Amino acid sequence: MSQPEMPNTTEFHHAGYVKRKIPLATKILIGVLIGAVLGIIANVLTANNTDARAHLETWVTNLIEPIGKVFLRLVFMVVLPLVFSALALGVVAIGDVRKLGTLGLRTLAFTLIFSVTAVALGVGLVNLIQPGTVLSAEQRDALRTKYSDKATSAVDKASKAKPLRDILLDIIPENPIQEMVGSLDGTSKGNGMLSVMFFSLVFGIALVAVEPEKGRVMVQWLEGLFEITMAIINFAMRLAPVGVGCLLFSITSLVGVDILWTLVWFVITVLLGLGLQLVVTYPLMVKIFNGMGPMKFFRSIREAMVTAFGTSSSNATLPTALRVAEEELKLPPATARFVLTVGATGNQNGTALYEGVVVLFLAQVFGVELTIFQQITVVLMSVLAGVGTAGVPGGSLPLIVVVLRSVGVPGEGIGIILGVDRVLDMCRTVLNVTGDLAVATCVAGKEMGQTSAGEVATESAAS
Repeated sequence: MSQPEMPNTTEFHHAGYVKRKIPLATKILIGVLIGAVLGIIANVLTANNTDARAHLETWVTNLIEPIGKVFLRLVFMVVLPLVFSALALGVVAIGDVRKLGTLGLRTLAFTLIFSVTAVALGVGLVNLIQPGTVLSAEQRDALRTKYSDKATSAVDKASKAKPLRDILLDIIPENPIQEMVGSLDGTSKGNGMLSVMFFSLVFGIALVAVEPEKGRVMVQWLEGLFEITMAIINFAMRLAPVGVGCLLFSITSLVGVDILWTLVWFVITVLLGLGLQLVVTYPLMVKIFNGMGPMKFFRSIREAMVTAFGTSSSNATLPTALRVAEEELKLPPATARFVLTVGATGNQNGTALYEGVVVLFLAQVFGVELTIFQQITVVLMSVLAGVGTAGVPGGSLPLIVVVLRSVGVPGEGIGIILGVDRVLDMCRTVLNVTGDLAVATCVAGKEMGQTSAGEVATESAAS
């Protein structure tokens, strides 16, 4: 008896028999959807049952949320060595200190353009939509009472804010190790992550300045450190779909529907501002300064966007952003590492937009009339606060209180928006990370602009 012929592997492939590997971004998105849907269902089912709600909170606090935080902890534990090695190696790869100055100025210019545009857009929408006038006095008082403890905590942190002179001086760390220890939890003496980045930048410049033979071992050590941190990140990303799903369930199951409904106009205003910045400003700037089309840009960075949404952290998304910048966008590694590492803390234009909207919204809620000059002050302070915001969930709240107090709005009013802040934190983190990648793409325009323009022309001719 003759053996049956095995089908050709090519036929299997074309017939759809080959098992397709699901992309990580798709898995994370599935985790986000499952976690959010199950969380909403749990919230609705326990809304009118006190005992069931207590059991739900117990499960979320003691099991589901910790599972999600395991993924985040794995990422956060290598953020500092990643930032230090990536930024220092970025400077070494550039090599010429004069070129570094040019790269830094271009990065700063695009960061300021994006941030000012974002805040101005948010402030304009608040004045147009007037979301703060929708809330009734009863709802306002109820929300302030409900979140008074959290609001007091944010106000206490803001009361420790330093004057602008000290903020600028503390960018230069007295003790870099101390800044590293306290950069993620806000206990640093100086400016935390900004100080760490400054030290990394100076360290990289010094490596370029010394004789190559003397600095070779340190460069190899930094390269090894970078690769090791990326290996840990790759392991952590395997847990991302489950971890992100648990985090989403924790949020949606415990956030009250009444708060979301009461603040619906505030949410709409924020999302509209974030959306316009995302789909109008970024693609336009990338097209002008790099020649890359919007579809190619968003298709290349979709994994970083989904990761940013799930983690609510620019720092946690940094490894993914670095990878897509080099592998998908094909940006020069030295430029990508420098711009994205700096941008994880220094280019928080989504947060800056959010801060501007929150301040004007709460001013409307409390009936505080802001003059044009005061609104311009809000724009400038929001841009500055966006630069100094830690790239971690909830890192913007103390700085929002600082801006609130500067224009005469009660700092305790921050409690009104805390019920929806976590969800909006996810959305503005997407804008932060996308903005970092857009800045990197624009900064790299002179180096790869002709190539990108040639690819666009070739694709157009072929079609």
